[in-house]
Amino acid sequence: QVRLVESGGGLVQAGGSLRLSCAASGRPASNSAWGWFRQAPGKEREYVAIIAWTSGIPYYANFVKGRFTISRDNAKNTMYLQMNDLEPADTAAYYCAAQGKSTAPSTFDYWGQGTQVTVSS
Repeated sequence: QVRLVESGGGLVQAGGSLRLSCAASGRPASNSAWGWFRQAPGKEREYVAIIAWTSGIPYYANFVKGRFTISRDNAKNTMYLQMNDLEPADTAAYYCAAQGKSTAPSTFDYWGQGTQVTVSS
């Protein structure tokens, strides 16, 4: 069984930065994707970024526009999302997920509990 725990959310002003972390206990399959997703009230969960765990190759949603960076530390079984130049539209609960096959949330086997990011204008 794999358990994911996110941390690092909070309240920040527009233009500010936050770094989210996702620590895994257990061992997700290494030849899979890990990812960050977000969900705002009344909206569907959407893909933010994913990273191929073995190669480290990242993929980003178009709205990221170079503001976010996804990374991972294999030795620590931890994934990160550095978010810069935050906008009010980025306000959402952010979820990490592991052992996925694509950018679709339905392909991921494990999910964290979520961490709230609120960006004030």
